[in-house]
Amino acid sequence: MKCFVTGGAGFIGSNLVDRLLSAGHQVVVFDNLSTGQEDFLDGARQVPAFALIRGDLLDSAALTKAMFGCEFVFHLAANADVRFGTAHPRKDLEQNTIATFNVLESMRSNAINRIAFSSTGSIYGEPQVFPTPENVSFPTQTSLYGASKLAGESLIQAYCEGFGFRAWIFRFVSILGERYTHGHVFDFYKQLCEHPNHLDVLGDGNQRKSYLYVQDCIDAILLALGSYNEKVNILNLGADEYCSVRDSISWITKELGITPELRFAGGQRGWIGDSPFIFLDCNRIRDSGWRPKLSIREAVLRTLQYLRSNPRVVGRGV
Repeated sequence: MKCFVTGGAGFIGSNLVDRLLSAGHQVVVFDNLSTGQEDFLDGARQVPAFALIRGDLLDSAALTKAMFGCEFVFHLAANADVRFGTAHPRKDLEQNTIATFNVLESMRSNAINRIAFSSTGSIYGEPQVFPTPENVSFPTQTSLYGASKLAGESLIQAYCEGFGFRAWIFRFVSILGERYTHGHVFDFYKQLCEHPNHLDVLGDGNQRKSYLYVQDCIDAILLALGSYNEKVNILNLGADEYCSVRDSISWITKELGITPELRFAGGQRGWIGDSPFIFLDCNRIRDSGWRPKLSIREAVLRTLQYLRSNPRVVGRGV
């Protein structure tokens, strides 16, 4: 089929593009390259079935034109700057919620009715149930990012009801792996390159999070498309384990062969909206037969290996 991928030059998006092309699909990437990196698509450019259109999701006319002739939309583009959301609250509204509305309207204009959406485990705020299932009662939203993604989910569900769309909504934990350009492994490694004798850590280091390797994430997405066929399919994606920030630091520093002084900022949260414990119940996607191939530790070390082998990525960041 002909697939339309928003944010296809980004970390997860570019890996998904490679997988779609290798499976024989046509792929159109729509990306403004504000955080995506064009060279992540170097391999895809060698395939005749690939096209890159540089454009902004807030430009409805350009988006609708670019989507013409496509059959399925993978909507991955978003502002993923969770940490500094309160510094620019409109950014989450525009790039996550309004952009999702524009995608849905462009789909409607082009008679496309299937969408896969990258949501987030952050929509659960600070739940009382762990591991957290998809049907947990929603708590108060704690981050603008999570709130904007939940609004995007709601719009998609309403379009499924009102216009006959079918949707696969994936609530991710943090993703690790090749082409990773932001997050704690990136931040820690970049710091340690600059000053290997000490490491500044947000919070108290006891925050506990689940993570997932990017190829395991894409395996789950592609498997879910053929395994779940309800009007709206909501699935958590994560590992059946978690680690603390201190655990991750120990794996990274041991691999680098250094013992830096750890300087903790203090407090249970790294920033406003940072949940001190994220651990999702992934039994629903596991019912399809999916299992992650890498443990969290292996995913962290695979990410570190990628960053060490790609100093240009570390130097540029996002």
